[in-house]
Amino acid sequence: MAVFDRLSRYVEPPVTPYEAFDTRGRLVRALPVPEAPVETSAGVHVRREGQTLDHLANGYLSDPHAYWRIAELNDAIVPDALEERETIEIP
Repeated sequence: MAVFDRLSRYVEPPVTPYEAFDTRGRLVRALPVPEAPVETSAGVHVRREGQTLDHLANGYLSDPHAYWRIAELNDAIVPDALEERETIEIP
């Protein structure tokens, strides 16, 4: 199964996989999506050219792998959705 970062919301409390059929009719195991953690904005960052979410996560959160926290706070399903944004809320 998948391996998650120790700070991922999928780690605590442990989520129980379930079986479902994918679009091709195959039986697969899936994880339910846990509730998003309550995250408050510490401010807004105006991006400079070349800055990526891992740069921001490292600078503000001291963890380059925590870019997903910035994406969640900004209601982005995938981090790439923030690529074109000029300003980004920071947790």
